[in-house]
Amino acid sequence: MADEPLDASPSAPSAAAAADGVFSSSPSSAAPAPALRPRREAFEHGLLPIPKLIFPEGTLAQTLAQLKERLAPGGPRVGAAALAEALQIPAEQAALALGTLAAVLPAEDPALGEDGAGEADLRDLLIFLYIQSYKRLVPRGHKDSPAVADVWPSTSAFDGCLSALSPIQFIRCNSRRFMPSQADEEAHQLSYLQKHMANILKLLADSVDGEGDDSMVLTMETFEHLGFLLQLSEGTYLSQGASFFANSDPDMPAAPVPASLVHDWILQHIASTLEFMAEKSSAKENGQQNASDPDVTMSDAVTNTRIHSSSPTGTSAPNNPGYYRNTTFVEGLSKTSVVKQASDMKGHSIKVLNCHDSVIYILAPLKYATVYGCSDTTIVLGAIGKVVKVEHCERVQIIAASKRICIANCRECTFYLGVNNQPLIVGDNHKLQVAPFNTYYPQLGEHLAQVGVDPNVNKWDKPFVLGVVDPHDSFSHPAGVSDVQAESATCLDPDLFMNFLIPSWFEPQGPTKYNPFTLPEVYWASQRKKHASLEDIQKNIRELEIDDNRKKELACALHAQFKDWLYASGNIRQLYCLQGE
Repeated sequence: MADEPLDASPSAPSAAAAADGVFSSSPSSAAPAPALRPRREAFEHGLLPIPKLIFPEGTLAQTLAQLKERLAPGGPRVGAAALAEALQIPAEQAALALGTLAAVLPAEDPALGEDGAGEADLRDLLIFLYIQSYKRLVPRGHKDSPAVADVWPSTSAFDGCLSALSPIQFIRCNSRRFMPSQADEEAHQLSYLQKHMANILKLLADSVDGEGDDSMVLTMETFEHLGFLLQLSEGTYLSQGASFFANSDPDMPAAPVPASLVHDWILQHIASTLEFMAEKSSAKENGQQNASDPDVTMSDAVTNTRIHSSSPTGTSAPNNPGYYRNTTFVEGLSKTSVVKQASDMKGHSIKVLNCHDSVIYILAPLKYATVYGCSDTTIVLGAIGKVVKVEHCERVQIIAASKRICIANCRECTFYLGVNNQPLIVGDNHKLQVAPFNTYYPQLGEHLAQVGVDPNVNKWDKPFVLGVVDPHDSFSHPAGVSDVQAESATCLDPDLFMNFLIPSWFEPQGPTKYNPFTLPEVYWASQRKKHASLEDIQKNIRELEIDDNRKKELACALHAQFKDWLYASGNIRQLYCLQGE
């Protein structure tokens, strides 16, 4: 799936001139330039809470330069064994690092492989290790904290930060000003890159004869590796946006350029983008938000959805690509049901944020999915080719078919998984359960093949558990708590396992007629036992010799018990969905 073009770019004079290699002070002569933006995937899905991958900022550049010297003699590529030896980490952690790197690269690296089982380009690896020092943006305090302090969760594993981000609070206050916006996060990432770009370029540059800055140069190939961190709005290669590499003859490779020239070009573009974002933010605060603003309230970005509810809280927004960049949002829903299909998606990512007591069906092939701050909700993720991340959720059911999944800071959640790699569990989790994948829809098989998820490989019951403390997020654990291994997940009792039926809200066409993931025998046996028991009960009822009044009493008793079970199990919402077909 190709990335969709991003939204309109700033037309700042400095950025326009930088794109042409000339800096002019005349605004009238400036043409719109491509906006240089961070690749959010690297920061959202590429950070691992492994202490030995995270170096102190004061020695970060020096430590990675020494690591480069140790690894370079082995060639331009690095495998898990070499990385484990160089960093003195277990082999499985080194394999996890390369697998995570593979999942967040902007394009597949055949030598590394989709699962990271091969060897990584040393330049990609150095960038990946460098950004492990990144610290996530701290949420802003709510302007009326006492007004939201008495709602879910009052005593939480999430240490106050998530109590400010809970679904109920979000719905009550009907505002996300206390949350970092997408623009806030991008600005924070750009500021980080602005600060550290000189060190990153020094790690990537080659040394040549000369003095001072001219002794460090970058080839066009190396420059393209910065696409791991940065992207142009038009979706073009970085080298095509830079005058010193643009329009290079493929048969005549461009000559290396001084790293200082590259550094100046990147900083000019970052400064221009940050200035543009600041102006838009100021205009929004003054009530001047325009229709093409890509950072609209995300609860307004629930588009092209079918909502079945008597009182839906999600709203719709015009179908404007500027709202999304490469991400579709479903946010702030309560007591409702939503289905999104491939035709509803904008870009290659989905984010389900702050939803409560709902059922959400994402029936589309995507690269990335994030579920954040949800409670008492069932979420179906049809086919995710890279990573699913579930954070800060309570009492949710996640049904996901994916290459990878990361679970962080969740409680009392159940995960029905079809995953090709071990589920990664990090942070402060409580009472998690995992079970095999339990549903299908007509296009599921096609979607799995499209994103490269293999239904013949399912590691749902082999969680990879890291520590409680996430060094990238100071709010993910109480102050002063030392790191220990996170609480793992237990396997769901087979007697509690049930298949999940997806309503046919669309024309039921497609080749998939059953769950493509093989169900373990113990779960199959439980299903057969339940089916046989139900048949016996039906037979016994039919054979009862009772009058019509007793039959009515029995039927009423069964209906009452079934209704009680629906409410107790949380399946009442799905029943409403089925009735809405």
